[in-house]
Amino acid sequence: MKLLFAALFCCSSFGLFAQTRGQVTIIKDPMIDSLIAKRIALNTKQQGTGTIPYKPGPVVSQMGYRVQAFYGSDRRQVFNEQSRFNSLYPAVNTYITYKEPNYYLRVGDFRTRLEAQRFMNELRSNFPTLFIFREKINAPNLEYNDDPER
Repeated sequence: MKLLFAALFCCSSFGLFAQTRGQVTIIKDPMIDSLIAKRIALNTKQQGTGTIPYKPGPVVSQMGYRVQAFYGSDRRQVFNEQSRFNSLYPAVNTYITYKEPNYYLRVGDFRTRLEAQRFMNELRSNFPTLFIFREKINAPNLEYNDDPER
């Protein structure tokens, strides 16, 4: 009897737990659409008759490696080292961070430790104290190319 009652209860409960199609109502501020339109306008460059999209600065960040080129407690000295580095390697991004009591000059956005090690070996003659750190990096700049054959 208990078994029959349990089976009857299970069969009748399947209908109760069945999902039915519903309707989703999206409530949003109308300013969102205008913000999206402004973002699209900022990410396209007017040139001649048409618009050509361009690749803006880094938007996505990921874990990677940077080379620490200099650290010290004197702020002016760190900025001088940054300008010296920028004069030697203008294409490489530099980052200055402050963690009490020191300022740190870290350079590059490398995806692998091997890339960072190669660059560190190149820097060794100009900057004697170099270290590699794993941290969040900016996505590398990729050249935008309209030509699909390249």
